[in-house]
Amino acid sequence: MRLTASDIKEMNLFKYYRLVRKWACKSNGLKDADLELLIFLDCQGHFTIQGFKDGEYIHSWDKNRWERLRREGWIDVWRHRNRTSIKYSIFKTSMRTQLLIKRIYRILLGEEDIPTTEANVFYKNKTYTDKVFNKAIDDMIKDKER
Repeated sequence: MRLTASDIKEMNLFKYYRLVRKWACKSNGLKDADLELLIFLDCQGHFTIQGFKDGEYIHSWDKNRWERLRREGWIDVWRHRNRTSIKYSIFKTSMRTQLLIKRIYRILLGEEDIPTTEANVFYKNKTYTDKVFNKAIDDMIKDKER
């Protein structure tokens, strides 16, 4: 069965997308463009550096994004090149990335809530923005129609 636009609208899937995205980025030390690129690459499955560059065209320019995402464990090597028969390495998103993306989907579908414990980065209430996000998270949790 294929979903239609009206099915997605009835699910209110994107109602709290911005809030969930901001929570995921801030709690994992990612930029918005990094998270969206990781979602794109996760949908690709296996990819090469050229596939990464193709996905990066629509995001803000960050020269060090590739190395930073690999160094921080968001992208893993699936198959190394061997300079004879395999001309380039193939990559995939790491288990850490896949778990984060699945958690984002569960939160958007209302199967899970954003954590509201003291460990949550927004609940430290250091800035006005944190307080606004706390209020928005509380409203999202109380919303029965999501």
